[in-house]
Amino acid sequence: MKNILVFGMGKVGSLVATLLSQQFKVTGFDQFVEKGKYKFKIIEANVKDLKLLEEVIKQHDAVVSCMPFYLNLPLAKIAFKHKKHYFDLTEDVSTTNAIRKMAKTAKSVLVPQCGLAPGFIGIVGADLAKSFTKIRDIELRVGALPRYPNGLLGYSFTWSPAGVINEYINDAEVIHNGVRKMVPSLEGVEYINIEGQEFEAFTTSGGLGTMCETFENKLDTLNYKTIRYPGHAKLMKFLLYELILKNNKSLLENILTEAKPPVQEDIVYVYAVIEGWKKNTLKREEYYKAFTPITIDGQHWRAISWTTAASLCAVIELVAKKKLAQKGFIKQEEINFRDLLSTSYGKYFKN
Repeated sequence: MKNILVFGMGKVGSLVATLLSQQFKVTGFDQFVEKGKYKFKIIEANVKDLKLLEEVIKQHDAVVSCMPFYLNLPLAKIAFKHKKHYFDLTEDVSTTNAIRKMAKTAKSVLVPQCGLAPGFIGIVGADLAKSFTKIRDIELRVGALPRYPNGLLGYSFTWSPAGVINEYINDAEVIHNGVRKMVPSLEGVEYINIEGQEFEAFTTSGGLGTMCETFENKLDTLNYKTIRYPGHAKLMKFLLYELILKNNKSLLENILTEAKPPVQEDIVYVYAVIEGWKKNTLKREEYYKAFTPITIDGQHWRAISWTTAASLCAVIELVAKKKLAQKGFIKQEEINFRDLLSTSYGKYFKN
């Protein structure tokens, strides 16, 4: 893997391309790009131009999509057709399922869900679970929040508003009382106290990736919840269901984008809890980190941008170094956490 094509030069994609350019020959692709901003080649074109996509994807060894979830599948199909490695950040279950079907006969790797959740949190959770003889519960929590919130929502859209809306509307997969099932998003509100600050957490779609399949019949409880400031879930349910904006996603996306633009100072909370038995003793293991913005190559990057980008780039590096499978579908929980941290991009999580 030498030549990598990165789609989407937005909040995360621009950093993904920047980081990958430290090791690979990178070409960026986006419809609107600021001239002279990047040190790597940029193709300025519409991602819906399928004829052009065929031509440019054939010229690269790997495709990385940092586009909204609804634009990923055409890219994955072309990468599959031309036997190119494919990676993305999607939380969308139907997109992932379609990619998995292709992966059964793929001659390259197809690796969706390489972000923070799904992605990094699943890798952490699976790593903690390895030390247990028998697992009872796996509870995973992630929150990407403004560090200094204001307003009733207590939120800003530091990543795709379309992705946030999608994970709030679609049902979430869980294992509850030992049974794998679907539950509504924005439900199961619980309260968490982190270093004196109160938060709420509730179910959202896609955060577990393929973990329910992996851990089915192996435990009693497996769930993923998104961390927000208190009151957020109630207000989003009001917008989606009382005002019925779930039926007009484009309008809701515009409203939220205008009302809650990205902040520069954000914080990402990652919290995983595993309970079970080690031999005959009931134990509990936890992983907790709070990530804040950092500077990379003299530029300020939000916490959500660099945590997402670093996780994705680490997986790409592991495939390039042949520490992961070279064809087919790769589950995030199959990736060794220590291997991820040992990559040149994993260092950001350690620091």
